[in-house]
Amino acid sequence: MQQVDKLAVAQAFGRAAQMYQQHDALQRLCGERLLALGALNAPGHLLDAGCGPGGFSRHFSARGWQVTALDLSSAMLAEAERQASAWRYACGDIEALPFEADSFDLSWSNLAVQWCANLPQAIGELLRVTRPGGQVLFSTLGAESLQEMRQAWRGLDARAPVNTFMTFSEMQRQLSGLPVRWRREALTLHFSDIRQVLQSLKGIGATHLHQLPDRQPLTRSKLAMLAQDWPRDAAGFALTYDIILGVIDGD
Repeated sequence: MQQVDKLAVAQAFGRAAQMYQQHDALQRLCGERLLALGALNAPGHLLDAGCGPGGFSRHFSARGWQVTALDLSSAMLAEAERQASAWRYACGDIEALPFEADSFDLSWSNLAVQWCANLPQAIGELLRVTRPGGQVLFSTLGAESLQEMRQAWRGLDARAPVNTFMTFSEMQRQLSGLPVRWRREALTLHFSDIRQVLQSLKGIGATHLHQLPDRQPLTRSKLAMLAQDWPRDAAGFALTYDIILGVIDGD
């Protein structure tokens, strides 16, 4: 179980709340893949756990679902409410959901459980609040994420300021008692310059580190070195995410 400062995570995402949608390509693309795996039949009650500014809450609301939007960050939740994203809003922790058992027909969590300290506890809570016959859909990031960033930072003789995510095999082991249908995919985004790459991480609030490395000021010369060492192709500077999708059908 990793040590997670939930307040610091909430604050990091809160600072990004109003500019999140300018940098949310990863969330949108991952969510689209997760949608394709779900058995989304007649609309009912839906939990969007880790809703951010409410992009997928609005998607489901527009299709007739009664959406409860939950986020650890009150600022993210306020942005979701400002955009009339859901039926109701709750500030809370996925590992201790503030809802009765069997409250939802579908529990949805797109790229949020990687910020939880205990993955089985988080998924167990999503299952607890899902009705029999319902479904849990979740996505997270695996250990192979952000390899380009790690490679470029090695050129500075420094550790990249990114978190270490759980391996896919460890996720499978920790959730081995649950009937999870898994899918794994490498999703690569491209950017025109190194500043856009780094801004994409900051812009979605994903800059909180569970373990702080020795920080080095990112001077102009170091930024140029990063750009020189960063893997790129014809489409630009690459940033690849190890996307893990999970589906659990309720009993």
